[in-house]
Amino acid sequence: MSRFFLSGAACAAAILFVSPAFAHVTLEQKDAASGTSYKAVLKVPHGCGDAATTGIKVSIPEGVISVKPQPKPGWTVSTETGPYKQSYEVMHGPAVKEGVTSVAWTGGSLPNANYDEFVFVAYLAPQAAPTTVYFPVLQSCGAAATDWSEIPSAATPKPARPAPGLKLAAAGTAMPAGAMAPIKVGDLVINAPWTRATPGGAKVAGGYLTVTNAGKSPERLVGGSFAQANRFEVHEMAMNNGVMTMRPVTGGLEIPPGGTVTLAPGGFHLMFMDLKQPLKEGETVKGTLTFEKAGSVDVTFNVRSIGAGAGTAAPAAGGHGDHKH
Repeated sequence: MSRFFLSGAACAAAILFVSPAFAHVTLEQKDAASGTSYKAVLKVPHGCGDAATTGIKVSIPEGVISVKPQPKPGWTVSTETGPYKQSYEVMHGPAVKEGVTSVAWTGGSLPNANYDEFVFVAYLAPQAAPTTVYFPVLQSCGAAATDWSEIPSAATPKPARPAPGLKLAAAGTAMPAGAMAPIKVGDLVINAPWTRATPGGAKVAGGYLTVTNAGKSPERLVGGSFAQANRFEVHEMAMNNGVMTMRPVTGGLEIPPGGTVTLAPGGFHLMFMDLKQPLKEGETVKGTLTFEKAGSVDVTFNVRSIGAGAGTAAPAAGGHGDHKH
């Protein structure tokens, strides 16, 4: 277990918690659907007073699992792990009972005059009802620090140093505006296919949706097509030697019996490669999904804004190499 420590000066004296005179440390995307992958972008707009930020430590709340931090040049990333209060089902392998409980970036220097972001990806365990989870952040600045850990309450709805909060929609209920009716093929139900608009010259885009398997045997998404692309692949995000990468899913993406699989930024997704023309916000694009048992089914992808994401509002964009999709 790796740990996060303040500097010797901070330990020798009481930690100086400075007044949050400017903007708070916040999440870029404050809304998401539970039961989906999530890319958390912590926005750090200032230091501690005039002091440069030298460390960021975020505590991971219960129900946020499979956390993987993004390495940051010039900083050392470390994690703490521990048991969960309950076990969580994951797509591949046995249920997980423990995982990352905090992530820390240390050893760098972010001057007060500059802005930066600290990123990790995670899976948001399904919730039966809407809720809000909080990510307390300790911002260290040498001998000074600001503890962004206060949770809003009826007595203090707007605390001075609020912990970044993420509003979660109940699993299976979040539908983007303009989403089409569910598509049924065999035992499968496909919801809300969408993609992002692309800038001129872009040659790749990502596709996102949810698939529910109401049957009693596994199914696999093995391929498909997208009218504005010459190639279609199913991809997943993976951490290789400390580097976040995207790679094709070997053998197709399994949809377990009685389960729902979400393709979303930061996790499993479709790759539309060698685009024939830019995708424009507001248009729709025809495509197909091919399943191992159910066969092929026609779908229509809504094109949302370049920065759009899953759920009722848009999580930050994921990446594929140097490409945004």
